[in-house]
Order: sequence, then C-alpha cells, then structure tokens
Amino acid sequence: MAKSSGSAFDFKLFMRLLSFTRPYRGTFIFVAFAAVGLSVAGLLGPIFLKNTIDLGMIPKDYSTMLFYIGLIVVALVLEVVFQFSFIYYANWLGQTVIRDLRIKLFGKMMRFKMAYFDKSAVGRLTTRTVNDIETIASIFSEGLFTIASDVLKMLVIAIYMLYESWPLALISFSILPILIYATRLFQRAMKGAFEEVRNQVANLNTFVQERITGMKIVQIFVREQTEYDTFVAINKEHRKAWIKTVWYNSIFFPIAEISGSVALGLIVWYGGMNVLPADVVSDSGMTLGLITAFVQLSQMLFRPLRMIADKFNTLQMGMVAANRVFEILDTQAHIQDQGTQVAHDIQGNIEFKNVHFGYNPNEPVIKDINFSVDAGQTIALVGATGAGKSTIINLLTRFYEIDKGQINVDGVAIKDYTLAGLRGHIAVVLQDVFLFADTILQNITLGDPEITEEMVVAAAQEIGVHDFICSLPQGYHYNVKERGTTLSSGQRQLIAFLRAFVSKPSILILDEATSSVDSYSEELIQNATDRITQGRTSIVIAHRLATIQKADQILVMEQGHIVERGTHADLIKKEQGPYKSLYEVQFLAQPEP
Repeated sequence: MAKSSGSAFDFKLFMRLLSFTRPYRGTFIFVAFAAVGLSVAGLLGPIFLKNTIDLGMIPKDYSTMLFYIGLIVVALVLEVVFQFSFIYYANWLGQTVIRDLRIKLFGKMMRFKMAYFDKSAVGRLTTRTVNDIETIASIFSEGLFTIASDVLKMLVIAIYMLYESWPLALISFSILPILIYATRLFQRAMKGAFEEVRNQVANLNTFVQERITGMKIVQIFVREQTEYDTFVAINKEHRKAWIKTVWYNSIFFPIAEISGSVALGLIVWYGGMNVLPADVVSDSGMTLGLITAFVQLSQMLFRPLRMIADKFNTLQMGMVAANRVFEILDTQAHIQDQGTQVAHDIQGNIEFKNVHFGYNPNEPVIKDINFSVDAGQTIALVGATGAGKSTIINLLTRFYEIDKGQINVDGVAIKDYTLAGLRGHIAVVLQDVFLFADTILQNITLGDPEITEEMVVAAAQEIGVHDFICSLPQGYHYNVKERGTTLSSGQRQLIAFLRAFVSKPSILILDEATSSVDSYSEELIQNATDRITQGRTSIVIAHRLATIQKADQILVMEQGHIVERGTHADLIKKEQGPYKSLYEVQFLAQPEP
C-alpha cells in the first residue's frame, strides 16, 4: 500500500506517477524541449535590451537601436510560441494521464469484493475517483514541468549574470540562501497542511452524499437542524484546514517579495556607484544597459523562485492526492478469479458442504451449513432477521469468500469457475431494487449488446409486464431518474424481474423480492415470479406465503444454523416446530392466494 514518506517530497511516489507518461514519451520530450526553448527565449530579451541601450540609445545609433528592438520583438514572438506549446501540451499530457489513471482506478474498484465497500464510505471513494485524480492533473499542467522550466530558466540566467558581471551576480545571489531556506520550510509546512485539506474534503463529500441520499430519513425523523449543525462543524474544520494553507502563503510570499526588493536595491546602489560615464561604452565595464539588464534579470531570477514555491504547493497537493489514489490501487481486496471452468452450460445443481462464514474474524454468521438443490427445484430460506439467509446468497454469488467448507454448482467448486462464468448464470432480484438514472430499456439490458429491444419486449409480454411499461411516458425509453425514484417500489420490482428474466439465468435468486409492494403490482409480481422460476433452480428468501408453499424444500434458519428442513406440508405438521411458529406468527393472517 502506498504510504507517504513523511518528507517534503516523496521521490518514489513521484517516479511511480511519472511511469504513467511512458505511453506518451514523444509528448513528454516535446514539452521538455518547449521548456528549454522558453528558458532561452526569456533570456534573450534582457540581452537585447542591454545592447539596445549601450549600443543604440547612448551613442544615438538609431539603426543599431532599431535592429536590437527588432530582435527583442523576435525574442518575444519565440517566447510566446514556446509558452503556448508548453502550456497546451503540458495540460494535454496531464489530462491524458489522469484519464488513464481514472480508468485504472475505476476498473480496480469494479473488482473489489463487497467487504471492501462495506467498510469504505461512498463519498470518500468518489473523492478519490473524481477530486483527487483531477488534482493529480495539476502536477503536469502546473507543477512538474513548470518547476522544471523555472529551475532551468534560473540556471541559465545565473550563468549569464556571472558571465556578464560577477560582482552584480554575487549581489543578486546573496539573497538566495534566505529564499531557499524559507522555501524549504514553506514546502514542509504546506505538505502537512494539504494532507489535512484532502482529509477534510473527503469528510465533507462523504457527509453531504450520505445526507442527500438519506434525506427522507433526515426529514421524517425531524433531524434537519441536527444534521445542519453537524455540517456546520465539518465545514468549519474544512475552512480551518484551508486557512492554515493561507497562513503559510501569507508569511512566505511577503518574505520572498521583500528579499527580491532588497536585492534589486543593492544592484541599483552598486551599479550606480560604479557606472561608466554616458560617453564611454565598454564590453567589460559597468554600463547603464548592463545595470538595466541586471534589474530585469534579477526579477526574472527571483520571480521563478517565488513561483516555484507556489507551484510546489500544487505539486505537493497533487502528490498527496496521488498517494491516496495509489492506496486504493495497491489494495488487495478483490475476489481471487483463478478459476479455469468457463461454465458454458450450467444446469443449476447446488450443494453447500460444511460451509462456515463470518463477515468479521471470530464472528461467524453461518455455521456448518449443509444442503443441496437439484436443477430446476425451488428452495426457500426462512427465518428471523440476522439468521444468515442473505449471507447464503452472498456466498453463492462469491461476493464474499467462505471461511471453511465448499460450495458446488453442478459438482464443481464455485472457486473453480471464472467469476464472469459463474455470475453470468445467476440472476438476483433484491427487495431494494437499484436502478440507474437511465431508460427502462438500459436498466434491463445493462448495456449488453446481445439483448435487443425486441427480446426485452417479448420477455416483458411473457411475464406480463409489457402493458405496465407501455403505460409509462416513452415506454421502454422512459428515464427513471436516479435510483428509479420516479417509479413505485412495486414498479421497480417488476423492472428487476424483467432484468433477471432476459438474462436467461440457470440459477435465480429472489432475496425478499416480493415484499413491500403496492397492491397494484402484487398480482403482476406473483405472475412474474411463477413464470420466471419455472424450469430453473430458484432460491427464494420470501415473505409471501404462496412462494413458500410451492417450494420443493424449505430451510428454516436460526442464528446461522439450519434448524429444520422439508416441504411446507411436512413442516406445518410438526407441532411447536420453528417453521410452524413462523407460519402462525407471520403468514397465518395473510389471505391464501
């Protein structure tokens, strides 16, 4: 897992990030070339200005003066061209790298097992995928290349200044130790400050996303003021983190500005004391043109140093973001997909053999589970909340790995199938149906090009939901909005049944999928259930009496154990049996179908 080194700059992390530029080596080299050209072109202006004054203005040689003014214009044009090339392609490279990085990160998260998402806040993962990766782009657009260009420019200027007049150069350089030391302290302070900023941004995103998603709960329990007060406190911490960065900036930049002004004053003082008379021109003497050039060069020398500190902030913030992104990329939380069985044709025979599992170590949820289902049969799981019913479904679909025992499908351990092969033959309908903010058709096919609209319509007619869909505006192309909020719970269930049916699964799982629906949808759902379970292996966690009565086998679970099994007719005859007690408490009051 990627970790911050604790130093002001993590070189190892930086090199890892830089490795993402390898496919774009040509652009990288071109940006470096533009940085060199920008440094040289920037130096030409003061040189030509010196010659304009010393060789043109003072001797009143207007042709020479016009010649050097022309060269100044050419230097400016070159600087503009290199500046454009540098800015455009550095940003292009940054955006291309984060595109690749974001794709890699999202692909990584798509393969994480459910246990990872159980412990990770959605808002925090969203921050990593969107905000943090966007911050990484600034490393290339405003950080890395800009710093390299500025350092190169400073080096070129320093060499030229020493060449032209080492006394004036040393006067200019005398301020550098103060600036360098202040910059170093500034960088270290800003690293910690930016880490705190990123933490607070993630906290803010997580809180806002959760409260917006759960706004119904907030309002129904009249918690608006409480949540508002909590948000104010979190936002205050976010502001405090940012103010700390502002504080460091407000200290550093005035120091840098004053230092530059002191150096400028020393240059003017020393140069003015030693300047040659106006009628004397010498390549080696202290001339007015040289002093003017040094005034300009000193500003060009100190400005990049001040900007380097600012750009280093950008670089540092990007590095903090990169560290967080690489932490997710380095997380080993995916289900091992090492199976070799492709599962072209699964019949649907299921067997649980001595299966043990717990979501947390030393906290078993199911213990020594044994049962088998023949292909085409329907098995029902009943029991109180927390008995382990949904856990069995999670293990069969390999959302979680079992701790002990074995689960077989058609006599083959499920870990020996490829994940795609296994899950491609299993369809799940949950009580809490999740729909994407897209059309009904897209929510049914989930983008599978092999499932055409004609196939969806035929399947909808077969299970009796076609008329319901056609009654909606735009029919199958009706956009259900985020999480399907424009539909009732029963309508969402019908969409989920159709989604499962068109996938033609060998194994169908209904996890309390027929509970909590409106009366309008109840009959449609019951008909859909009868049709969709026909001829395929079905596992039903049910509250509906009719579904349980028709099951080939009913498993009664208590505290992770199977305490009773048999058909409805067999179990109802057992006096004081667990199933009969559940039947009398939960089902007897319901009307028979």
